[in-house]
Amino acid sequence: MVTCATDPETHDPRLTDDVVALADFVSAAKRLLVLTGAGVSTASGIPDYRDTNGAWKRDPPILYRDFVDRPSARRRYWARSLIGWPAFARAVPNRGHRALAALEAAGRVHHLITQNIDGLHRRAGTRSLTELHGSLDTVRCLECGAREPRAAVQDRIRAANPGWEKHQAALAPDGDADLEIADFGEFRIPECRGCGGVLKPDVVFFGEAVPRARVAGAMARLAESDALLTAGTSLTVYSGYRFAREARRLGLPIAILNRGRTRADQEADLRINASCEIAISALADTVGR
Repeated sequence: MVTCATDPETHDPRLTDDVVALADFVSAAKRLLVLTGAGVSTASGIPDYRDTNGAWKRDPPILYRDFVDRPSARRRYWARSLIGWPAFARAVPNRGHRALAALEAAGRVHHLITQNIDGLHRRAGTRSLTELHGSLDTVRCLECGAREPRAAVQDRIRAANPGWEKHQAALAPDGDADLEIADFGEFRIPECRGCGGVLKPDVVFFGEAVPRARVAGAMARLAESDALLTAGTSLTVYSGYRFAREARRLGLPIAILNRGRTRADQEADLRINASCEIAISALADTVGR
């Protein structure tokens, strides 16, 4: 049986029909694949990039080629990351993350693919998991491939830039901060401790390809499944949309849970516009009765 903490908002009568429909969809699936996006983590205090129409709410994140080719772009990124990382690292899984882990433990979820880089599904207890875009809690050297924890890099950045943390800015979706100052030129960026090479968060930046093996593995999990639920993603970026497109090619039923429209709305068999945290928590309670 699935059990999940609830509160009165979970039982908002406006959600009743949607939750029943979603529960029917999940109950009919023997091997459900779930694809999640930023909307699953907003209740954990991590902002998202897009509004309900799929348009940017803020400046787009750093591009891969800019980060690799321009030291000035790296200085700006790491300066903003120094400010944003502590709040990002303190984020904890919300009821939606925990409910999805409970659904997996109950045999209701076959596999979960997330586009998020916050590690919250992993920390909530989901075991069969593909972190499609990587995880921000690890940093990788682009020269020698060495990896180290982001927390350790944070200590090194702080020591190399005393007083920098006096700057304050709101947390941005990718763990940096909306910090804008006239000059980042004096900021000292971290280097690989082994070879002195360029360090980059071990995540897929905009304009960077998801590793082929990771995509192939996720597609294999989809091919094993008999239904797809997408939650908290507009599917605007092809990286996530490809799974909805492939599910349709395979003839799998698709349910979409998201506040606002998505790229795959016309392909969905079930479309629910609601809070992911509330709807998934209520789903776990309903399926577990």
